[in-house]
Amino acid sequence: MMASLLAKGLAASVQLLLLLAIAPLLSGAIKALKARLQIRRGPGILQPYHDLYKLFRKGMVIPDTASWIFTATPFVLFTTTLIAGLMIPMVSAEAPLGLFGGVLAVVYLLGLGRFFLALGGLDTGSSFGGLGSSREMTIAALAEPAMMLAIFTVAIGANSTSLSEVARMAIGDYWHFLAPAQMLAFAALFLVLIAETGRIPVDNPATHLELTMIHEAMILEYSGPYLALIEWGASVKQLLLMTLLINAFLPVGLDLEWSFKGAAAGLGYLLLKLLGLAAAIVLIETTNAKMRFFRVPELLAVAFTLAALALVSTFLF
Repeated sequence: MMASLLAKGLAASVQLLLLLAIAPLLSGAIKALKARLQIRRGPGILQPYHDLYKLFRKGMVIPDTASWIFTATPFVLFTTTLIAGLMIPMVSAEAPLGLFGGVLAVVYLLGLGRFFLALGGLDTGSSFGGLGSSREMTIAALAEPAMMLAIFTVAIGANSTSLSEVARMAIGDYWHFLAPAQMLAFAALFLVLIAETGRIPVDNPATHLELTMIHEAMILEYSGPYLALIEWGASVKQLLLMTLLINAFLPVGLDLEWSFKGAAAGLGYLLLKLLGLAAAIVLIETTNAKMRFFRVPELLAVAFTLAALALVSTFLF
């Protein structure tokens, strides 16, 4: 019993370190790939680490109108994102906190972080913060149902909402990805990934135009370590959503149980799959322009329709 608890604690510690370490690297890789595809030099792949280090060393400017919500938001967002990341299979099919919640817990934890982030944008009374918060809630109301339907499609095959059980059932059945329901669910979850991480064509993470901001508008008043926690949490959220997408549908390289050898091999496969998915995201960002905000619900409606069709076709075929 004690050995089992120690093993689970070690697995949780390793996955926590991987989440914290790989998330900025993934953001840097996406920026570097995008720069190369656009034939420009761009930032280095390690630039996000330098940015976080610089922000943690800077001082903070807190508005006089801010309440405790403004102060608590970075910690709530960062903590809930990390806990959600520990519920997702990353380097093995066994998630460290898989027994404490499945897909519903992941969605609710991410929703709690988003809720506090929206409150933090409203708390200072800034007009741009209110604009960004209202737009974020609009996108969330359309993206979360599509994400839940897409994951429920693969959860039906495992007869469980536990993401660990979903990964275990998918291991050895890679051919099942070619089923219509799986392909529709994958496409729907990919569109949700674009919206949830604020990528083009939904949002532009590199923009400085306040009237077109969504995520950036909510954090205009943050600075120093608070801003570092928010940016780090956003990169961790991007990593866990991409990991959820590739390991729920293509669990190549995952072992049924956690072990050092299996975790090392799983990490190698994970990095390769993340690189391929990052290349697809960069290709979409480079070949598309940012759409008007009033066109975003149409894109998310397509994601919801694909997810609903995937769920219905699961019962038909």
